[in-house]
Order: sequence, then structure tokens, then C-alpha cells
Amino acid sequence: MGNFFSRAFFEKIRLIALPAGAWLLASFSTSALCQSSVNADNWPQISAEARGQRVYFHAWGGDTALNAHLSWVAAEALSRFGIELIHVKLADTSSAVSRLIAERDAGNTERGSADLIWLNGENFSALKRANLLFGPWAEAQPNFHLVDADRFPEMRQDFGVKTEGYESPWTRSQLIFYYDSERLIEPPRTAQALRKWLKENPGEFTYPRPPAFLGTTLLKQLLIELTAEAKTTDIETLFTNPPNDSFDAVTAPLWTFLDEIHPYLLRGARHFPQSGAQLRSALNDREISLAFAFSPNEVVSSISRGELAPSTRSYVFESGTLSNVSFVAIPNNAPSKQGAMIVSNFLLSPEVQFKAATNTKLASEPVLSFENFAPQQQAVLLENARAPGAISPTELARKIQEPHPSWTNELEREWLRRYGGGR
Repeated sequence: MGNFFSRAFFEKIRLIALPAGAWLLASFSTSALCQSSVNADNWPQISAEARGQRVYFHAWGGDTALNAHLSWVAAEALSRFGIELIHVKLADTSSAVSRLIAERDAGNTERGSADLIWLNGENFSALKRANLLFGPWAEAQPNFHLVDADRFPEMRQDFGVKTEGYESPWTRSQLIFYYDSERLIEPPRTAQALRKWLKENPGEFTYPRPPAFLGTTLLKQLLIELTAEAKTTDIETLFTNPPNDSFDAVTAPLWTFLDEIHPYLLRGARHFPQSGAQLRSALNDREISLAFAFSPNEVVSSISRGELAPSTRSYVFESGTLSNVSFVAIPNNAPSKQGAMIVSNFLLSPEVQFKAATNTKLASEPVLSFENFAPQQQAVLLENARAPGAISPTELARKIQEPHPSWTNELEREWLRRYGGGR
């Protein structure tokens, strides 16, 4: 069996109690669901066929607040739609991608282990290239219009790759910087200011070691900002496409920048933190005075958990910061496609989006347009934006779109070649 657990394995170990004390057993529709048969007109039929299905949602399981939120979603999916939603907790989404490829190679075209997967970037690109995703279906969802995709094109692009209805948005993130305002009066707000400030304050900043997601995100942020500053190329054309033969020339300013700041990083860049949690801890322990995260609500949620001081504040760079949308997708061999679509549509509802956005421990940013929340919900969201550590919507409007996913691999490979000796 190895690492590729079969659906039968999960069937044996999971049952869920109904309120009346009965048990819901797996039920898979025998009707054929063709890729071309998903549209708004047959949504009632999809909803009827979803009832009684068991949906395995493969999603990151490394956050207790997120796990608790998905447990609530599962309880609601059962009571409202008769769907048993099981959160298969992943340490790394790439493991789910490898499992789907292994199932395809084994000829498993109908009884896959996953019905719904949280995807981003290269993982989506790889599955889309391999024709392992079901679709298009996302824009047939009744709630899809609430994300206002015509106004916000990132709802149809995953790291620059067009989703074409094969993914549905469910949460969004943006790079933010944060600091303790009692220790740092005016933080650096550009890459160049960061370099100058760090030389004047050695040891007060560091970043997670790539390929840790947060560390790679900082590399992309610095690369795009330094390239835009040079004004030598069309940024949008350059980064929405895969890197080409000019990679060395384009990235040269980034490596020069890192060569220059590394001696001034915490511990002289001899050791790098492994995660955002370690960065947060280093700031709280006063090892550093400036940190960063990939969630606008990170500081508010961390203050509520007692992990950061109430005097902590957050901000984005003057030219904006990297922003992306997290999506869910349905594998081609998912047995419970109907149930997966109903769950996805529920994740897009104002109720679920509002609950996630107002959970101070979750640090979730909604994908719905603000005006698509009810007036009472809007009032709460505006009040939350004034909480200690919160970042204003005006600042968050300064967004930089993620480059093509292949830039991630190339940057990580080159970083490890140059600085891989750091541990």
C-alpha cells in the first residue's frame, strides 16, 4: 500500500454519527456525470445526487483552527445536504498530487481516494497539464457570482495559470509584514528600505529557508519589486510566463540583494527558521523586531491566541505585496463529484465566508466581494478591521499577482545552490 492509501482504507476507519444516532454509509451515485453536463440548470439534480455521498476533502491539516473550522463545515454539510465530509489532513499538498498520479498509473479511473483537494500554484498546474482534474464546473456553482470574477481576475487565475472552471476559490492570502510598535517606530516599507534598515539593525530580521513556502514568497516579492524598480522590462509579460534563457540576468539583482543582506540576518544567516510559526516566536521572544506572514489576519489571530503582543502592528510594502487565491479542485476519478461540488458551493456562501473571516484564530481572508455580505456582516467586518494589529482594506488593495508557478521551482533551486549550506 505504501503512502498511497486507497479509498477502501478510509472507508474502513471512518463513520460519522447522525443526530438521531443512526449511521450514514457511503453511497455513490450510479448516474454518469460528464464533464460537459455541469451547468446552472442541472444544479438541483447535482444536489439531489449528492445526498448520501461521502466526500474526502484533502487539505492541509497543520493548523488546529482550520481543522476546527472544517469540522464545523462537515457538521453543516451533513445536516443541510446529507453529505459526509471527511477532512484528510495533509502535511504537504504534493503528496495528494503524487497519489492521483499513482492512481492514474494503476488504472484507477473511478474510485480515487480524493473527491476535493485544496490546490495552489504548481500543484494545480501539474494536475491540469496531466488532465487529472474534473471540469469545467466551478462557474456553474450558484455562489460563484459572489466572488465577482469579472472585476477580480485572480479568481480565475492560479499563480498566473487560467483555471478555466477547473478550480473554485475559497480563501485568499496576501503577504504582510509585522512588528512590535513599542520596539520599532517606523518599519521599512520597500525592499531598498529593508536593506538599509537591516544594515543599521543587524540580526533584527530573517526569513524561512526555501523551499519553505514563506521563504520562497519573500524571494518572489523581492524579485518582482527589484525588477519593477529597474524598469528594464514589462513585468506583467515577464512573470506571467515561465522563466526563459534570461533567468540569470533577470534574477541577478535578487541574488545581489541577498548576498548583501545575509551577513546582517539573524545569526548571520548561518541558520534559517523553518516556518512562519518560528518567525512569530522569534518576534515575540524579541530575537527579531520585524517579521512577515502570508495572511492579512495573522497578527490579529496571533494576538488573540497570546502569541504576539497587543502592540504588534502589520502593513504591506508601498508598491504592494504578493497576493493569491486558494482554490479547491475535483479529481477526474473522484467517486463523489456531486458532493464535492455542493461542498465547494457551500464554502463560497456568505455564511461560511463570514464565519471564517471573523474567526480570530483562523486568520482567513474572504474571497467574496465586500458588498456581497449582508449589511450586518459588513458592519462586523469593518469593526474587525479596526482591531489591534489589523491591516486596513486600503493597504490590502495594493496587491501584486503571483508569478507563473515555474518561477517558484527555479528560484528555490537557485537559492539552494547558492545558500543551501545554511541550516
